[in-house]
Amino acid sequence: MLTAGVKDLKNKLSQYLSSVKRGEDVIVTERGKVIARILRENPRETSLREALHPLIMRGLITFPTDQIDRDVPPPIEIPGKPVSEMAIEDRR
Repeated sequence: MLTAGVKDLKNKLSQYLSSVKRGEDVIVTERGKVIARILRENPRETSLREALHPLIMRGLITFPTDQIDRDVPPPIEIPGKPVSEMAIEDRR
């Protein structure tokens, strides 16, 4: 595993990406603190559930049990001026 500061990573990005292609991880630090990790992309497509499986097994995360309702109702039309216009008038 390689470690690189932000400035060093910026200056030698191609070299670090070549290392990542070979399978090495790169830890990115800023002022000595870890801020990111660059990993080689998995060539096979994995689902989100597969990618997060290790975290689920360790008990660090759980998936929601209910289906997330993504239907957003249309905005309600109310007669009269918009509140934004009334606020602008009130400021005058």
